[in-house]
Amino acid sequence: MRTPAPLVNPPPTRRQFLRRVSGATVTGLVTSSAVAAGMAEAATPIQTQTQIPPLTPAAGGETTRAGRAYEIRHRAALAYRDLPTVEHPTNGDEALHPNYLGSFSKALPHNRLGEVDPDAYQALLRALSTGAPADFERIPLAGTVRLRNPQAAFAFDLLGPDPQQLATPAAPALSSAEEAAEMTELYWQALMRDIPFSAYGEDPLAHAAAADLSRLVNFRGPRVGGRVTPHTLFRGVTAGDTVGPYVSQLLWQDVPYGATRLLQQIRTVMPGIDYLVAYDDWLTVQNGSATDSTRLYPRPRYVHTARDLAECVHRDFTYQLFLNAALILLGTGSPLDSGTLFGDRPRQAADGTLLGSGVPYDAADPYAASRTQSGFATFGAPALLDLVGRVANCGLKAAWYQKWLVHRRLRPEEFGGRLHNHLTGAAQYPIDPAILGSPALEAVYRRNGTYLLPMAYSEGSPTHPAYPSGHATMAGASATVLKAFFDESYALPAPVVPSANAEWLSHYGDAELTVGGEIDKLASNVAIGRNAAGVHWRSDAIEGLRLGEAVALGVLAEWKGCFNEAFGGFSLTRFDGTSVVV
Repeated sequence: MRTPAPLVNPPPTRRQFLRRVSGATVTGLVTSSAVAAGMAEAATPIQTQTQIPPLTPAAGGETTRAGRAYEIRHRAALAYRDLPTVEHPTNGDEALHPNYLGSFSKALPHNRLGEVDPDAYQALLRALSTGAPADFERIPLAGTVRLRNPQAAFAFDLLGPDPQQLATPAAPALSSAEEAAEMTELYWQALMRDIPFSAYGEDPLAHAAAADLSRLVNFRGPRVGGRVTPHTLFRGVTAGDTVGPYVSQLLWQDVPYGATRLLQQIRTVMPGIDYLVAYDDWLTVQNGSATDSTRLYPRPRYVHTARDLAECVHRDFTYQLFLNAALILLGTGSPLDSGTLFGDRPRQAADGTLLGSGVPYDAADPYAASRTQSGFATFGAPALLDLVGRVANCGLKAAWYQKWLVHRRLRPEEFGGRLHNHLTGAAQYPIDPAILGSPALEAVYRRNGTYLLPMAYSEGSPTHPAYPSGHATMAGASATVLKAFFDESYALPAPVVPSANAEWLSHYGDAELTVGGEIDKLASNVAIGRNAAGVHWRSDAIEGLRLGEAVALGVLAEWKGCFNEAFGGFSLTRFDGTSVVV
């Protein structure tokens, strides 16, 4: 195969790109670094400098309304602009492998091995380098499926930090032991899609998966006593992730939707049906062909298997599950009680003032101790419901910059093709041997006759790069807003679990489930649910959550300066377990 020529123009620096665009822009905020709770060994964290000065309406001595509004916006813009330049490290795969083995290339033309045509990939790089819309129209595609929104990587936003001022660590490299460990987990998740989460403790396959992942020193999932257990299997890394059922209460409880109530039963899919396990099917999809051949389960049911969870985050709209969570936490009826969602307990301030029917707002809420007022357009339900959606789209823009202009990480289904061709002798690739001895590989081969990663979606992965996960980034942003508004320590008094057939709910009382823990668990469910489908890696999920958190913290810091209320700042617990006041 011919070695491709280097790019004529490297991707523009932030300052170069700014000079191409007229008008003032906001640069950004990056979050602080820490080791995520529950991780055996955390990856290099997002590097951060949170240096946003107070943005108060009276700052600078402006007296007119227009002048004060201008100063709030101007000071926010200056605060972001004056942050140090952010470095964006990569894993080096794109430069290391002349045939782009470790880079995302789905929908471009490929040879029989599933290796991308280098001219087509260079056309993609050229468009990403220039940012010219016409260059994106010149990218050769192999089929009818189009690339997903690469120009969003260049988008600006008028709310919060600029997407290009947020950094993520380099993704694990193609040949790394960490990538091999992540892929091993994905094969086990595929094998266990139809096993109820509640059965993991007794299931032989779950015990085999836990034992196999325990031997991988570079596996970053949660452990107990240094070992992966059936209880920690496929869970996230926050403290709330390992408490209680695998699925968050916020994916099971009924949703008060205006004058109606929504049961969170989903139209899931039939068990036992996986896709892209035949080589020709896999190659056809890499070359831009996709059809939806989903077979639906005959009755709606609650999420109780990995396949259900994968389908839940397949058909959702961007911030849907966090909008549902906000409505649940704001409160009304429980599926098990005639009173409010949390029994008949109203929200009550320290002085006894009743605040409503849901869980308590955060103690920092300026109306918690008010005798005469309650929040609405500020610090109330309308403010929360609006912000949950706003930060989600800000998160998407940050993720799309990282996906297209920084990392371009290949999808797990692409790696599965590399692994299949390597193991069958069709090619030799630099794959870490840690994965080669996994019993999950042999189980997949016995079931399907190939080593390809079984996919939950007939179309396979989306046509944009893997790292970081867009779902995870939105989840991290929206979850952070929810934690800023509500009392995270409040224990949910009526937790539920699905029945054996997942068609009704019953009481669960084995552990105290807190609001903060269940919000974090919801974020992990959304992020890792995409892994359960085979379309993302563990690091896509974890770093996506942290990137979304960074976005939301920046938005909250900017938003804080817009209030008239006496307000000391939003307080919340971050995904790494540390507390922060914004």
